[in-house]
Amino acid sequence: MTDQAAPPDCVACGGTVAPDGFCWDCGELQPSYRSHLETTLGTGAAGVSDRGKRRGINADAMALTATGDWTIGVVCDGVSMSPRAERAAQVATSVGAAHLTKGLRDGTLPETVLTDAAARAGRAVGALATSVDAAPACTYVAGIVGPEGLWCAWIGDSRAYWLPDEGTCVALTEDDSGQHGALTAWLGADAGEPAAQVRSYRPRGAGLLLLCTDGLTRHLPDADAPRAVLARHRRSTPAGPSLLEDARALIGYAMDAGGQDNITALLIHTVQPARGY
Repeated sequence: MTDQAAPPDCVACGGTVAPDGFCWDCGELQPSYRSHLETTLGTGAAGVSDRGKRRGINADAMALTATGDWTIGVVCDGVSMSPRAERAAQVATSVGAAHLTKGLRDGTLPETVLTDAAARAGRAVGALATSVDAAPACTYVAGIVGPEGLWCAWIGDSRAYWLPDEGTCVALTEDDSGQHGALTAWLGADAGEPAAQVRSYRPRGAGLLLLCTDGLTRHLPDADAPRAVLARHRRSTPAGPSLLEDARALIGYAMDAGGQDNITALLIHTVQPARGY
Protein backbone atom coordinates (compact mmCIF):
# COMPACT_ATOMS: atom_id res chain seq x y z
CA MET A 1 0.00 0.00 0.00
CA THR A 2 1.27 3.47 -0.90
CA ASP A 3 1.07 6.20 1.71
CA GLN A 4 -0.88 9.27 0.60
CA ALA A 5 0.01 12.79 1.69
CA ALA A 6 -2.49 14.49 3.96
CA PRO A 7 -4.62 17.20 2.31
CA PRO A 8 -3.10 20.68 2.74
CA ASP A 9 -4.52 23.20 5.19
CA CYS A 10 -6.52 26.18 3.94
CA VAL A 11 -4.52 29.42 4.02
CA ALA A 12 -7.60 31.35 5.18
CA CYS A 13 -9.16 29.21 7.92
CA GLY A 14 -6.91 26.18 8.39
CA GLY A 15 -9.59 23.83 7.06
CA THR A 16 -9.25 20.99 4.58
CA VAL A 17 -8.59 21.74 0.90
CA ALA A 18 -10.65 19.76 -1.63
CA PRO A 19 -9.19 18.30 -4.84
CA ASP A 20 -10.53 21.25 -6.86
CA GLY A 21 -8.41 23.69 -4.85
CA PHE A 22 -11.22 25.18 -2.74
CA CYS A 23 -11.50 24.83 1.03
CA TRP A 24 -14.24 22.45 2.19
CA ASP A 25 -14.94 24.69 5.20
CA CYS A 26 -14.82 28.32 4.04
CA GLY A 27 -14.78 27.94 0.23
CA GLU A 28 -11.57 29.96 -0.25
CA LEU A 29 -9.50 29.15 -3.34
CA GLN A 30 -5.92 28.32 -2.41
CA PRO A 31 -3.24 30.56 -3.97
CA SER A 32 -0.89 27.69 -4.82
CA TYR A 33 -3.55 25.56 -6.53
CA ARG A 34 -2.69 24.94 -10.19
CA SER A 35 0.21 27.39 -9.90
CA HIS A 36 2.28 25.43 -12.44
CA LEU A 37 0.93 22.71 -14.73
CA GLU A 38 2.57 20.62 -17.44
CA THR A 39 1.05 18.13 -19.87
CA THR A 40 2.39 15.99 -22.70
CA LEU A 41 0.93 13.74 -25.38
CA GLY A 42 3.67 11.38 -26.46
CA THR A 43 6.47 13.28 -28.16
CA GLY A 44 4.19 15.24 -30.49
CA ALA A 45 2.50 17.73 -28.18
CA ALA A 46 3.08 19.44 -24.85
CA GLY A 47 1.81 22.36 -22.82
CA VAL A 48 2.83 24.41 -19.80
CA SER A 49 0.70 26.81 -17.75
CA ASP A 50 2.02 29.01 -14.95
CA ARG A 51 0.46 31.46 -12.51
CA GLY A 52 3.12 34.07 -13.30
CA LYS A 53 4.60 36.48 -10.78
CA ARG A 54 1.75 38.89 -10.09
CA ARG A 55 -1.44 36.83 -9.95
CA GLY A 56 -2.74 35.08 -6.84
CA ILE A 57 -4.16 32.15 -8.80
CA ASN A 58 -3.77 30.59 -12.22
CA ALA A 59 -7.00 31.27 -14.09
CA ASP A 60 -5.65 29.76 -17.34
CA ALA A 61 -6.54 26.21 -18.33
CA MET A 62 -5.46 23.82 -21.07
CA ALA A 63 -6.44 20.44 -22.46
CA LEU A 64 -4.52 18.14 -24.78
CA THR A 65 -5.88 14.92 -26.30
CA ALA A 66 -5.98 12.83 -29.47
CA THR A 67 -8.27 10.55 -31.44
CA GLY A 68 -7.26 8.63 -34.54
CA ASP A 69 -4.99 10.83 -36.66
CA TRP A 70 -6.19 14.01 -34.90
CA THR A 71 -4.37 15.88 -32.14
CA ILE A 72 -6.53 18.35 -30.21
CA GLY A 73 -5.60 21.28 -27.99
CA VAL A 74 -7.75 23.80 -26.12
CA VAL A 75 -6.52 26.81 -24.13
CA CYS A 76 -8.69 29.20 -22.12
CA ASP A 77 -7.98 32.31 -20.06
CA GLY A 78 -10.31 33.29 -17.23
CA VAL A 79 -11.42 36.93 -17.47
CA SER A 80 -9.87 38.55 -14.41
CA MET A 81 -12.77 40.89 -13.65
CA SER A 82 -15.30 38.04 -13.49
CA PRO A 83 -16.04 35.80 -10.47
CA ARG A 84 -14.58 32.27 -10.47
CA ALA A 85 -12.70 32.98 -13.67
CA GLU A 86 -10.47 29.97 -13.11
CA ARG A 87 -13.53 27.70 -13.00
CA ALA A 88 -14.85 29.14 -16.26
CA ALA A 89 -11.55 28.35 -17.99
CA GLN A 90 -11.42 24.82 -16.63
CA VAL A 91 -15.00 24.05 -17.67
CA ALA A 92 -14.53 25.51 -21.16
CA THR A 93 -11.35 23.51 -21.85
CA SER A 94 -12.87 20.28 -20.59
CA VAL A 95 -16.15 20.62 -22.49
CA GLY A 96 -14.48 21.88 -25.66
CA ALA A 97 -11.87 19.11 -25.76
CA ALA A 98 -14.44 16.39 -25.04
CA HIS A 99 -16.76 17.54 -27.83
CA LEU A 100 -13.90 17.91 -30.33
CA THR A 101 -12.68 14.40 -29.54
CA LYS A 102 -16.12 12.83 -29.99
CA GLY A 103 -16.96 14.82 -33.09
CA LEU A 104 -13.73 14.01 -34.90
CA ARG A 105 -14.04 10.35 -33.91
CA ASP A 106 -17.53 10.34 -35.42
CA GLY A 107 -16.26 11.84 -38.67
CA THR A 108 -17.62 15.39 -38.30
CA LEU A 109 -15.90 18.00 -40.46
CA PRO A 110 -13.24 19.98 -38.55
CA GLU A 111 -14.90 23.34 -39.21
CA THR A 112 -18.25 22.07 -37.96
CA VAL A 113 -16.96 20.39 -34.84
CA LEU A 114 -14.86 23.42 -33.89
CA THR A 115 -17.90 25.70 -34.12
CA ASP A 116 -20.09 23.29 -32.16
CA ALA A 117 -17.45 22.69 -29.48
CA ALA A 118 -17.01 26.41 -28.83
CA ALA A 119 -20.79 26.86 -28.55
CA ARG A 120 -21.06 23.97 -26.09
CA ALA A 121 -18.18 25.36 -24.05
CA GLY A 122 -19.93 28.73 -23.98
CA ARG A 123 -23.18 27.23 -22.72
CA ALA A 124 -21.32 25.30 -20.03
CA VAL A 125 -19.59 28.45 -18.80
CA GLY A 126 -22.88 30.34 -18.91
CA ALA A 127 -24.44 27.71 -16.65
CA LEU A 128 -21.93 28.60 -13.91
CA ALA A 129 -23.48 32.05 -13.42
CA THR A 130 -25.71 32.80 -10.47
CA SER A 131 -26.91 35.89 -12.38
CA VAL A 132 -25.87 37.95 -15.39
CA ASP A 133 -24.14 40.28 -12.94
CA ALA A 134 -22.18 37.40 -11.37
CA ALA A 135 -21.08 35.53 -14.47
CA PRO A 136 -17.79 33.63 -14.71
CA ALA A 137 -16.11 34.28 -18.05
CA CYS A 138 -13.12 33.22 -20.13
CA THR A 139 -11.57 33.43 -23.57
CA TYR A 140 -11.21 30.34 -25.75
CA VAL A 141 -8.92 29.01 -28.48
CA ALA A 142 -8.91 25.47 -29.85
CA GLY A 143 -6.73 23.83 -32.46
CA ILE A 144 -6.78 20.47 -34.22
CA VAL A 145 -4.01 18.97 -36.31
CA GLY A 146 -4.45 16.13 -38.79
CA PRO A 147 -2.67 14.67 -41.81
CA GLU A 148 -4.43 17.12 -44.14
CA GLY A 149 -3.68 20.34 -42.26
CA LEU A 150 -4.69 22.24 -39.18
CA TRP A 151 -7.74 24.17 -37.99
CA CYS A 152 -8.40 26.57 -35.15
CA ALA A 153 -11.34 28.40 -33.57
CA TRP A 154 -11.34 31.26 -31.11
CA ILE A 155 -13.41 33.64 -29.02
CA GLY A 156 -11.54 36.47 -27.29
CA ASP A 157 -7.83 37.23 -27.31
CA SER A 158 -6.19 33.86 -26.73
CA ARG A 159 -4.24 33.10 -29.88
CA ALA A 160 -3.06 30.45 -32.33
CA TYR A 161 0.17 30.71 -34.35
CA TRP A 162 1.65 28.55 -37.07
CA LEU A 163 5.42 28.26 -36.55
CA PRO A 164 6.93 26.40 -39.53
CA ASP A 165 10.36 24.81 -39.39
CA GLU A 166 11.09 26.83 -42.52
CA GLY A 167 9.24 29.79 -43.96
CA THR A 168 7.02 32.56 -42.64
CA CYS A 169 5.24 32.35 -39.29
CA VAL A 170 1.50 33.04 -39.40
CA ALA A 171 -0.94 34.46 -36.86
CA LEU A 172 -4.00 32.24 -37.33
CA THR A 173 -6.32 34.24 -35.05
CA GLU A 174 -7.39 37.87 -34.71
CA ASP A 175 -8.14 39.24 -31.25
CA ASP A 176 -11.75 40.01 -30.41
CA SER A 177 -10.88 43.34 -28.81
CA GLY A 178 -11.74 46.99 -29.14
CA GLN A 179 -10.48 50.28 -27.77
CA HIS A 180 -7.63 49.95 -25.27
CA GLY A 181 -7.61 46.19 -25.83
CA ALA A 182 -10.99 45.62 -24.15
CA LEU A 183 -12.55 42.27 -25.03
CA THR A 184 -15.50 42.35 -27.41
CA ALA A 185 -16.23 38.59 -27.24
CA TRP A 186 -15.85 35.93 -24.54
CA LEU A 187 -17.59 32.92 -23.06
CA GLY A 188 -20.05 33.56 -20.23
CA ALA A 189 -23.65 34.27 -19.34
CA ASP A 190 -23.11 37.99 -19.88
CA ALA A 191 -21.75 37.43 -23.40
CA GLY A 192 -24.84 35.98 -25.03
CA GLU A 193 -23.89 33.30 -27.55
CA PRO A 194 -20.80 34.55 -29.36
CA ALA A 195 -19.94 32.64 -32.51
CA ALA A 196 -16.43 31.29 -32.79
CA GLN A 197 -14.31 32.36 -35.71
CA VAL A 198 -12.76 29.38 -37.51
CA ARG A 199 -9.71 29.20 -39.75
CA SER A 200 -8.09 26.35 -41.65
CA TYR A 201 -4.50 26.24 -42.83
CA ARG A 202 -2.66 23.83 -45.11
CA PRO A 203 1.05 24.01 -44.27
CA ARG A 204 3.58 23.03 -46.89
CA GLY A 205 5.98 21.49 -44.40
CA ALA A 206 6.51 20.53 -40.81
CA GLY A 207 6.21 22.91 -37.89
CA LEU A 208 4.36 23.73 -34.70
CA LEU A 209 0.87 24.92 -33.86
CA LEU A 210 1.08 27.20 -30.82
CA LEU A 211 -2.01 27.91 -28.70
CA CYS A 212 -1.45 30.52 -25.98
CA THR A 213 -2.96 33.12 -23.68
CA ASP A 214 -2.22 36.84 -23.54
CA GLY A 215 0.15 36.27 -20.63
CA LEU A 216 2.57 35.06 -23.32
CA THR A 217 1.62 37.30 -26.23
CA ARG A 218 1.96 40.51 -24.24
CA HIS A 219 5.70 39.71 -24.23
CA LEU A 220 5.81 37.98 -27.65
CA PRO A 221 3.24 39.98 -29.62
CA ASP A 222 3.87 38.82 -33.20
CA ALA A 223 4.07 35.46 -34.94
CA ASP A 224 7.85 35.51 -35.46
CA ALA A 225 8.70 36.20 -31.80
CA PRO A 226 7.86 32.75 -30.32
CA ARG A 227 9.88 30.96 -33.00
CA ALA A 228 12.85 33.22 -32.29
CA VAL A 229 12.68 32.28 -28.60
CA LEU A 230 12.53 28.59 -29.49
CA ALA A 231 15.46 28.92 -31.91
CA ARG A 232 17.65 30.48 -29.22
CA HIS A 233 16.58 27.82 -26.74
CA ARG A 234 17.40 24.99 -29.13
CA ARG A 235 20.84 26.39 -29.90
CA SER A 236 21.60 26.27 -26.17
CA THR A 237 20.47 22.63 -25.84
CA PRO A 238 22.59 20.64 -28.31
CA ALA A 239 21.18 17.30 -27.09
CA GLY A 240 17.88 18.25 -28.73
CA PRO A 241 14.98 19.71 -26.77
CA SER A 242 11.57 18.10 -26.37
CA LEU A 243 8.32 19.93 -27.00
CA LEU A 244 7.83 20.12 -23.25
CA GLU A 245 11.18 21.89 -22.95
CA ASP A 246 10.13 24.20 -25.79
CA ALA A 247 6.93 25.10 -23.95
CA ARG A 248 8.91 25.67 -20.77
CA ALA A 249 11.23 27.99 -22.69
CA LEU A 250 8.30 30.14 -23.84
CA ILE A 251 6.93 30.34 -20.31
CA GLY A 252 10.40 31.13 -18.99
CA TYR A 253 10.77 33.99 -21.45
CA ALA A 254 7.50 35.55 -20.28
CA MET A 255 8.49 35.05 -16.65
CA ASP A 256 11.85 36.75 -17.24
CA ALA A 257 10.00 39.61 -18.94
CA GLY A 258 7.93 40.22 -15.81
CA GLY A 259 5.36 37.43 -15.65
CA GLN A 260 2.60 40.00 -15.29
CA ASP A 261 -0.25 37.58 -15.99
CA ASN A 262 -1.02 33.87 -16.04
CA ILE A 263 0.90 32.28 -18.91
CA THR A 264 -0.01 29.24 -21.01
CA ALA A 265 1.70 27.81 -24.10
CA LEU A 266 0.60 24.60 -25.81
CA LEU A 267 2.56 23.20 -28.77
CA ILE A 268 1.45 20.55 -31.28
CA HIS A 269 3.92 19.23 -33.83
CA THR A 270 2.77 18.83 -37.41
CA VAL A 271 4.43 16.62 -39.98
CA GLN A 272 4.76 16.98 -43.72
CA PRO A 273 1.14 17.12 -44.99
CA ALA A 274 -0.29 14.35 -47.13
CA ARG A 275 0.09 14.62 -50.90
CA GLY A 276 -2.49 16.72 -52.62
CA TYR A 277 -2.68 19.33 -49.83
